[in-house]
Amino acid sequence: MIQEELLKQLEELAGRVNVTIRYESLKNEDPSTFGGLCRVKEQLVLFLHAKATVKRKIEMITEALKRYDVDEIYLRPALREHLKKDRSLDGDPV
Repeated sequence: MIQEELLKQLEELAGRVNVTIRYESLKNEDPSTFGGLCRVKEQLVLFLHAKATVKRKIEMITEALKRYDVDEIYLRPALREHLKKDRSLDGDPV
């Protein structure tokens, strides 16, 4: 799967588990380091640097989605495999 398609599917999955993704552009901030999941008025929001690479955005969204059980959510096989592979690299139970 191409990275842009994977990113799109991860963004959609985040929405399905009620995580809002906000791309912000900050002057003087390194795009590779800015980002994180936080709670804003009872809503989980994942902030990502707008100028981060597609690869970095994928990494950050994948990391945020690890806390959710998506076994009962329909996912395209390639997306499910990506999430499963990433969890196994961390040693987390699948």
